[in-house]
Amino acid sequence: MVVVTTIRREVLTLPAAQLGPDNPLPPLRPLDEVHDVAGQDDKELGRLPRDMVRQMRYAPLRSLLPVRVRDGYERTRAPRPVDALVLENDRLRATVLPGLGGRVASLVHKPTGRELLYRNPVFQPANFALNGAWFSGGIEWNIGATGHTTLSCSPLHAARVPAPGGGEMLRLWEWEPLRDLPFQVDLWLPDGADFLYVAVRVRNPHDRPVPTYWWSNIAVPEERRVLAPADEAFHFGYERRLRRVPVPAYDGIDRTYPLNSTFAADYFYDLPDGRRPWIAALDDAGDGLVQTSTDVLRGRKLFVWGAGPGGRRWQEWLTEPGTGGYCEIQAGLARTQLEHVRLEAESEVAWLEAYGPLSAPPPAGEWDAVLRRTEESLAAALPRAAVDAAYEAWKPYADADPVETLATGSGRGALEVLRAGWKLPGTPFPESTLGEAEEPWRELLDSGSFPQPREVRPPGPSLVAPPWRDMLETAPATPLTEYHLGVAQWHAGDRAQAVRSWERALASPAAQASPEWPLLRCLAVADEEAGHHERAADRYAEAFDGLCRERRDDGPSWTAATAALGREAIEALLRAGRAAPARGVWERLPAGTRERGRFRLLEAELLLAEGRHEDVRAVFEEGFEVADLREGDERLGQVWARTGAGELPGRYDFRMRPDPARPSPS
Repeated sequence: MVVVTTIRREVLTLPAAQLGPDNPLPPLRPLDEVHDVAGQDDKELGRLPRDMVRQMRYAPLRSLLPVRVRDGYERTRAPRPVDALVLENDRLRATVLPGLGGRVASLVHKPTGRELLYRNPVFQPANFALNGAWFSGGIEWNIGATGHTTLSCSPLHAARVPAPGGGEMLRLWEWEPLRDLPFQVDLWLPDGADFLYVAVRVRNPHDRPVPTYWWSNIAVPEERRVLAPADEAFHFGYERRLRRVPVPAYDGIDRTYPLNSTFAADYFYDLPDGRRPWIAALDDAGDGLVQTSTDVLRGRKLFVWGAGPGGRRWQEWLTEPGTGGYCEIQAGLARTQLEHVRLEAESEVAWLEAYGPLSAPPPAGEWDAVLRRTEESLAAALPRAAVDAAYEAWKPYADADPVETLATGSGRGALEVLRAGWKLPGTPFPESTLGEAEEPWRELLDSGSFPQPREVRPPGPSLVAPPWRDMLETAPATPLTEYHLGVAQWHAGDRAQAVRSWERALASPAAQASPEWPLLRCLAVADEEAGHHERAADRYAEAFDGLCRERRDDGPSWTAATAALGREAIEALLRAGRAAPARGVWERLPAGTRERGRFRLLEAELLLAEGRHEDVRAVFEEGFEVADLREGDERLGQVWARTGAGELPGRYDFRMRPDPARPSPS
């Protein structure tokens, strides 16, 4: 008997850390994104394909605005409910987390009981997304710009919609804020099918081209051989260099086995034109997961953590003790994740992916023969023509109206639809989704004035797209309006005008009735970016004094603002060689903030500046965890090295690249 595909709600209980409040300071500087070629000169870039270099240079992300940084999480986990949506037929069961970026947390092959993905048994945010919080495991949908999406830990809209063949599918959709693009992800399981179909559409409703980016990242157990139809790959390591290497082996080591590498690395496979795009992770018996797609999704990649101490430490960091390690197989719009693709005005790009079990001959042996046998197994399990036919069958349903709402995302799309009047069939953004963050901007849209808040609190998020900047420029020039206008001008690259807007707000007669510290902090960042470190330190100190006077309570918003500004102020004062004022800021931080791992590390740096090396070692020996330690951040090792205390203790070793002073192991 055929079991009809179902979609149902479910609540998982996971050991989970709380996300905490977002950082309320506008991110005028992007987080350090490790995926660029800063270590590569023009001669080396000249060895890469011209179209690849052109797309690497096309509109790289310069700012996180209007997104806020998510750094309020810690590492204390407790059982907490997590909403899930489960798609199921008689062959597969897929578990989707709509409140966490639409992550496919699990994909189970029911006849064998085999989990096809790496399923993380905990929810532990870590600092890997473009805006901070991200977690490992499952299948994630990365859109926006090079890196893990800013929506990694954010809710998406979800609904039940009609599927090809008369069944139903799960639609996820949202408004991507970095590039201002709506997108949708449609998931369905045809009755009796062994493959999860995923159709993706990214739309550009604007009257101008927009850079776009997409990579589907699939976490799988690392005790696998990863196969893709290529004889060469582009290797990218945390030394920030991209170079062509042979597949499967270079430097005498077969890199298609994830544990054969010492350090973390990306391998972007160079698939020949016209060859079927696919990637698989198979165990020694030839069983595992395969992902394939229509030809638009041309890129395929393997990410490995490596078997060195840094990679092992990161693997432990992201889950709980006793959990096995993972690698990632990925698929994207371009050959590498360092590229962005031009999406023309009033156009869209769409494709179909398929995920399912594959049983092939054992993958050991000569590369070409292994690929041939695996491709034959894939063709038998899911012919290429079947994937193309599924995509054609889906297209008439791409605009289908949702039948039942299953989850609600942000109000950002609703605000943009109100502003521009766009018609986006299939992905409604109703006014009912507008929230507290959108209400001031709706009032600006309706009345032409930016409203004053009813109570003193840190400013809300700034919108920075040209239409909103234009509205701010014509609105009455209150200090709060000038603050948001300056942020938008800064984002647009007009830093001089941004500084004038913030200075004008400070000089306004109305400034005495408005908090000055947000303006002073913005001016301090501008000073630092211009190399005026002494003046930046002065302004940071003044801004922190002002915040301490204005602070109304010990609630999450004020606590987050105090921590964020205090951290920036201490760092700026230390850069200016002012240890004593930095100590003064430190002592005014709440005790709970000083106990956080990020601030224990900051305390160690302050102690170094005071010449108290023994006390620095004591901080490390007592033990701390920097919950928001950034991917590729080497600060822990650098601070430890300055104590002269020998080898970095293993619990602090997160190094993702060879020591430049030592010979490089593979």
